[in-house]
Amino acid sequence: MASLLPRMGRKTAPGIGRARWHHAQGVVPVLLVAGLAALLSASAARNEPLSAVVPEAQAPAPQEQPPAPPAEAPRAKSAAEPDIEAVAGAVARRYRISEEATRELVGAAYGEGRRIGLDPLLIIAVIAVESRFNPIAQSDGGAMGLMQVIPHYHADLLDGGRGSVLDPRTNIGLGARVLKDYIRRAGTEIAGLQLYNGAAGDASTGYANKVLGERQRLVDALRRWHERNRA
Repeated sequence: MASLLPRMGRKTAPGIGRARWHHAQGVVPVLLVAGLAALLSASAARNEPLSAVVPEAQAPAPQEQPPAPPAEAPRAKSAAEPDIEAVAGAVARRYRISEEATRELVGAAYGEGRRIGLDPLLIIAVIAVESRFNPIAQSDGGAMGLMQVIPHYHADLLDGGRGSVLDPRTNIGLGARVLKDYIRRAGTEIAGLQLYNGAAGDASTGYANKVLGERQRLVDALRRWHERNRA
């Protein structure tokens, strides 16, 4: 029985051994080449910088913001503005005219009065008596505008010729300068007003009294306004 079983370690047949040897000779080089390629690939991957493997994330370009508009500087409030508001309101109610338009005229009178050293309420009172705040008023004698200035008598004070006399600011500026000059020449406010009206010889000083009465009404209105707004 034991003789029929092949003994352990018995040599194989010569044909089978040669076939196995040739197969091994074909497989081993292939495995060696594949392994070498894998090693080279891994080595290249290790030596290659990370930035070449993973693309660096690009930060989004900052969007240019439009420049912020400059902060508007607060407008300095003139000390005369409350008075201008109060006088404009009183004049607008008395003469039934636009308060907004009156504010412009009163503001011009205040500006010119401060500039040449003349009471602005006196200027406004002359306007009230002469034209009742009509900027295009014209008399038969050729007096024009708010302060009823006669252009050809004061051509040296006009820059723009006859047409500019009807401009409210020009008319107020011209009339105020003429009035101040007449007061200086006459010596007193009353005499200067009479000269402005062309009635220097009128002993009753009716024109001056009328203007000064109008100014007193403005003074009273201004005083009442300040009393109401004092608290």
